[in-house]
Amino acid sequence: MNKGLIILIALVFISCNNKVVFVDSEHKVDSQQELMEPTEPKATEAWEPKPKVVTVHEDTKIPSDAIVLFNGENFSEWESSADASGVEWILNSDKSMTVKNKAGDIQTKRNFGDIQLHLEWKSSEKIKGKGQSRSNSGVFIQGRYEVQVLDNNNNETYVNGQVGSIYKQSIPLAQASSKIGHWNIYDIIYHAPVFSEAGDKTKAGTITVLHNGVLIQDHYKIKGSTAFIGWPKNTPHGKAPIKLQDHRDNSGVSYRNIWVREL
Repeated sequence: MNKGLIILIALVFISCNNKVVFVDSEHKVDSQQELMEPTEPKATEAWEPKPKVVTVHEDTKIPSDAIVLFNGENFSEWESSADASGVEWILNSDKSMTVKNKAGDIQTKRNFGDIQLHLEWKSSEKIKGKGQSRSNSGVFIQGRYEVQVLDNNNNETYVNGQVGSIYKQSIPLAQASSKIGHWNIYDIIYHAPVFSEAGDKTKAGTITVLHNGVLIQDHYKIKGSTAFIGWPKNTPHGKAPIKLQDHRDNSGVSYRNIWVREL
């Protein structure tokens, strides 16, 4: 018998006895698993680790482990993006806030990485402007990746800049807007990009967006920062604030019920 074949058979025998089998160059069966097909249910049961318990408030629907960023009472979690001063946006009696024209963007005082973000927004009840000038705002994850907020009801614009787009990068899978002046819901799942010590991006950030319960961005791999002019940039960064945009065109966009879960 060929000497190499004898060695190969011996290795397979040893591996089988130790219950470690290499399926290919990248995968192996765990050493605790039986090589034969399991014949009892308990052979494929996992009991650890146990997931943490998260409850959801019956009225607000906010998870118990969420950080409430805005509940309509104050701007304690927010600051001016320009100079970290106080927020000048309008605080409304219905526990919402409205963009104050030319008051500037606002951002969270806290920095975030991977998150689940929930927020509600609505366009102005009064139709003002057209295209990108009608109820335009935006949700910037880590201050640089924008999910577009816009009134697109009977209002055409470039599709990679319409409501629900990852601005200038990803066209939404559907347009699921509420009627003009009615509340919309964004639920966003975001995983931050990874950078090497040398500053090179080694893994793209991803974003999933549900608009009023409709999937409009499906684990999209973000190309880089979202800019009005120019290509996406990939400047290395760590955790950073969530920013809400003042588009400076008297857009009248309002926000409410903002909370985040760190993943």
